[in-house]
Amino acid sequence: MGGSEGPVPANRVSALILYAALAGPPFLFGSREPTTIAFWCALLGVGLIFASTRHLRAGHVRILAGLVFVALCYGFVLHEQLADQPWVASPNPIWAKASEALGAPIKPSVSIVRGEPYFALGVPLSNILALILGLIVGAQRGRARQGLRVMAWAGVGYAVYGILALLIDPTMILWREKTAYVGNLTATFVNRNTAAAFFGSCSVLWLIRLLEAIRRRLPRGGVEWGALLQAILTDPGRDVIVRFIMLTICLVAMFATGSRGGVLCSLLAMVIAFTIFVRRDIARAKGLLIAFVCAGLVVIFLFQVMGSNVGGRINLGGLSDEARLSAWRSTLRIIAENPWFGTGLGTFAWSFPAYRSNEMSMWGVWDIAHNTYLEFASELGIPLAILVGMAWIVAIAVLVRGLGGQRRDSGPVLAALMVSLIALLHSSIDFSLQIAGYSIVVFALLGVGLGQSLRADEISGEPGRPVKKRRRPGAGGEPAINAGQPD
Repeated sequence: MGGSEGPVPANRVSALILYAALAGPPFLFGSREPTTIAFWCALLGVGLIFASTRHLRAGHVRILAGLVFVALCYGFVLHEQLADQPWVASPNPIWAKASEALGAPIKPSVSIVRGEPYFALGVPLSNILALILGLIVGAQRGRARQGLRVMAWAGVGYAVYGILALLIDPTMILWREKTAYVGNLTATFVNRNTAAAFFGSCSVLWLIRLLEAIRRRLPRGGVEWGALLQAILTDPGRDVIVRFIMLTICLVAMFATGSRGGVLCSLLAMVIAFTIFVRRDIARAKGLLIAFVCAGLVVIFLFQVMGSNVGGRINLGGLSDEARLSAWRSTLRIIAENPWFGTGLGTFAWSFPAYRSNEMSMWGVWDIAHNTYLEFASELGIPLAILVGMAWIVAIAVLVRGLGGQRRDSGPVLAALMVSLIALLHSSIDFSLQIAGYSIVVFALLGVGLGQSLRADEISGEPGRPVKKRRRPGAGGEPAINAGQPD
């Protein structure tokens, strides 16, 4: 990877591309078209070419090495699925059955659809490129903070469009006719569930930014909640007002999707984010529990006021449906019969009909398992699924560890952790991480969070310079009111 001379221009081009990856993927119908995915792969590749690694620490290099190892294992499985003569894998038995039925020889393959893994490679490739680019560029504090701002404001833009589109012409998505979820907000996404996960993620970002603006108005030491509430109500400050309004807009968009899973996962992440953020301002565990309960009550209130459509769906259909459970059991049968190398990346739509349970209605086509982990294991095998799962566990552990200690700025780390939580939880009941318009954003932000988790002593991305401690407004005689920085 190339470098740049001087601390100011370092990673300038790569940073611009990272900001584009944090804002742009949802725009064109959630980046579901192959040409759009190919564009993002090419753009992210260019970002990596221009990325400088001068400012990376030893921990960053270790994470990059781990990502390279996972990518090599991924490549090995794809080689086995695509090769005419795989190294260790055995061809799928379906080819022998087809040859016998047709009475003609057919060249076998590990994949049940020849060549399909190559065409389905775009989304995972764009994700790993976004993750690596986010890690390299996000190791610089200033660029990490700017990335959060870009994603947050982009989310507001999509939310405003989605709300206006739902009010003015709910039958259109941009310039195309909307064929599904006509009564629900999807913004530029096709599916309301992915839209809910995206707007929930943006809501978490704005909540963290709102809490940061409020914290800047606190004096050092314990929090006097009564005085704080009075100060916010009487003179909140422009930055607090702006961030509260932006949070409200994203929440309105999220609830308007009508997605049960997306809304509930996002609300849970918001409660956890609030609790983690205020943990240092509350001395005792009892106070932290009270903060958690209060946050939960606020979320319940929001759900009652803004989530009537979501609550109606829960009352009618519950939190799960039998068809989805039957689909998961059928997918487990696919995994059991293809445990090592799967049926081939991108082949679920072809493999599922043979295993479709009789308990399921014959209505509809199941081309997605509605559980990313099960579908991943069915297409790529159990060993690779376990490896990727372990990589996720390590990433979450690094983010959690990055929130510990006396960090001056943990906003990007907390944002990455909470957005990853939303994506992981929602993907266990749906497929949001399989949609490039959302997954690229998640992986780019995850990379930024990992980059900031491992920052030791650099400031503004310049290694070797000690972090300068800043007094919190209100300490040492400084006024606490009007201390917030402009947005």
